[in-house]
Amino acid sequence: MSDGPGYPLRQVLPAEVLVGGNAVWSRYRQYPVFSARWLAGRSLLFCSVLAVVTAFTGAGVGLATRDPLIGAKAGLAQLVAFSLMAMLGPALATVVRHRRWPESRERKAVVLAVLAGMVLSYGIDKVASGYVMSLVNPQLTALGMVPPKAAEAGMVLKAFGLALNIAALIVVYGLFGGGLALRAYFSERRRWDEHRHARRLDEMTGRVREADLRLGVLQAQVEPHFLFNTLASVRALVRQDPAQAEATLDALVAFLRATIPKLRDDSGLHSTLGQQLDICASYLALMQVRMGGRLSYSVDADAALRTLPFPPSLLITLVENAIKHGIEPRPGPGRIEVAAVCQGDRLRVRVVDDGAGLQPGIGGGMGLANVREQLAHRFGARARLSLEPANGHGAVAQIELPLDALAGAAA
Repeated sequence: MSDGPGYPLRQVLPAEVLVGGNAVWSRYRQYPVFSARWLAGRSLLFCSVLAVVTAFTGAGVGLATRDPLIGAKAGLAQLVAFSLMAMLGPALATVVRHRRWPESRERKAVVLAVLAGMVLSYGIDKVASGYVMSLVNPQLTALGMVPPKAAEAGMVLKAFGLALNIAALIVVYGLFGGGLALRAYFSERRRWDEHRHARRLDEMTGRVREADLRLGVLQAQVEPHFLFNTLASVRALVRQDPAQAEATLDALVAFLRATIPKLRDDSGLHSTLGQQLDICASYLALMQVRMGGRLSYSVDADAALRTLPFPPSLLITLVENAIKHGIEPRPGPGRIEVAAVCQGDRLRVRVVDDGAGLQPGIGGGMGLANVREQLAHRFGARARLSLEPANGHGAVAQIELPLDALAGAAA
């Protein structure tokens, strides 16, 4: 049988949903209410208790009637009747729940099943009581022990007595025949929904934490070829042009200070647009020195936009791509412009270069794939990375983010 929608009925409930200890008599409560294992455990517990109780009442009847056989018959009838009264409603609700209907339909059907069990319990009680009285009364009459009939009551007293009797029956049948189980069923549903919501929230938090950690690792790494090439350039310049070598080292130090995260206070995993623009500016300044001045650049954004939260390590990836695939392959001077603007409810950050332009294979590398993955983790389908040819020559890479999501991250 398929478990269908909802949670499994054959498995022990999670600790966050489970109510009750691990005692022998309450272990059935480890399973979902109105499941087959829950019903079997509850029935075994109730029938065991009822067997003891009806054994005593049967013995009492046998002593009162001075006939052990009548006592045994009365006790057995009570055992069967009370067991059915205790099990009918929950059994019907268990059948309903194992149909695995949609939740709203299942809830209504479970309530109706318990109510039907209560009505049937009333009929069983009347039949069993009549049978026991038919056994006991003749023997008591023969022994002269039949109590005298009560005096005829008035209409008001009859109505009051009937109402009191009905109320007592509702309480007895309701509690004994599945009313408490019905209450446990609804509270279990609520706890399961809360557990499922908390689990999904933990999974989402875990994915975001994983993405942040991956960003932290990326941000803590400087591409080996870039660092080695820069140091090799410095080594070559030490004797030929000490001033340029010193300028290159100063620019490298400024870039490393801007990019290496402060892992002790977790600041490397969270950043603002202004911080990311500063990292790009320090990187471009270093590349300008390394490339002998043939690179020019600009980094522009309003002061209000610079305070917005912005995922780390993404924008610098676009700038590195512009250098690697745009400016370096094309001889002569080159320019990179980084700008952030707000258009409607979207933040758009562009990296424009006038280099070699888009070539086959550009756009499918690991760097841009990581940018897309991080955007999807943080913003889903609401964020977008685009890579298009620029007017004339060069390329335009753009990240679009929803402003309300950024404002929510800052709250």
